[in-house]
Amino acid sequence: MGFFTDTSVCIGCKACEVACKEWNAIPADGLDLLGMSFDNTGQLDANSWRHVAFIEQPVPSRSAGDDPGDMRWLMMSDVCKHCTHAACLDVCPTGALMQTEFETVIVQADICNGCGYCVTACPYGVIDRRESDGRAWKCTLCYDRIGDGLMPACATACPTQSIQYGPLDELRERAAARLEELDRPEARLYGHDPDDGVGGQGAFFLLLDEPEVYGLPPAPVVTTRNLPRMWKRAGLAALAMAAATAVSFLGRRP
Repeated sequence: MGFFTDTSVCIGCKACEVACKEWNAIPADGLDLLGMSFDNTGQLDANSWRHVAFIEQPVPSRSAGDDPGDMRWLMMSDVCKHCTHAACLDVCPTGALMQTEFETVIVQADICNGCGYCVTACPYGVIDRRESDGRAWKCTLCYDRIGDGLMPACATACPTQSIQYGPLDELRERAAARLEELDRPEARLYGHDPDDGVGGQGAFFLLLDEPEVYGLPPAPVVTTRNLPRMWKRAGLAALAMAAATAVSFLGRRP
């Protein structure tokens, strides 16, 4: 199960942000006037599990008569990607992070020790520690709701169906059809490929510009992919040092 977010119909109403906070009893961020248009949350963090980004940019010229002063809004409701190959799972020493029966990734707050390894391992910068208790927090894809057959709070509150929830295979088909229907050269799907660097995202997007414009990495990879090779090399180096030490002692004359 997962999310498909169609940014082409997002109106920036922030109903998803509010619904997420209310259902999950997330502490308020306060009224942060960031000076970034209407974006008062700024990024995903421990107290913002949904973040509606507002991106203002010049309208790309389509003909010689276009006014170069025209501007457009790009809006996107960002969320944890619920990676198939999740680096946060790999580095968690307590088992606080787990993959559910829906193949989503959640943090069990009562087991989290606040080490922060998952924060640095996430290739998207999603996970964050809350200052009040030091523990890691992020979107759970409303695990308690979907377990009872309900939709996540954000998808339920979205008035334009920009956020869609369901089986990933079905959502991928729906997203491909929407991309074809939209018929815009700048439109693209992001995170829908099961063969990408994180094994496919459980939350993917239809974007109207390059991923970097939305603050997303263009080619994310699971950050722990080289760990087995690194441990193997470290083990071989340790064995070589131990052998050299043994030889040096054995080679001494009495």
